[in-house]
Amino acid sequence: MKNIDCEIYISQMITFFSNNPGDFMDLVGDVQKEEFFQKIRERSLKNLEDGDDCVLTKQQIIDIVIELKVPELSNRKKIEKHIFKTKFGDINLN
Repeated sequence: MKNIDCEIYISQMITFFSNNPGDFMDLVGDVQKEEFFQKIRERSLKNLEDGDDCVLTKQQIIDIVIELKVPELSNRKKIEKHIFKTKFGDINLN
């Protein structure tokens, strides 16, 4: 039954971002949608296995976006700051 809740959650996210492509670009940028939604699905199912709610937290979504955009950081378990200093300036992932 909980797996159905997860699929409904993912379906709602896909529908929302399909109807609001600008919001998807603001959140994720040029990452492939299929890859993003697959990571969301995997994390949502892991939450269920851990006994948590299938809805991802803000931090979990940020971690997925960082994993997809900056693969060398994917081995880090948790990102402490949401501001990264780069040669192009500060990036705020709030």
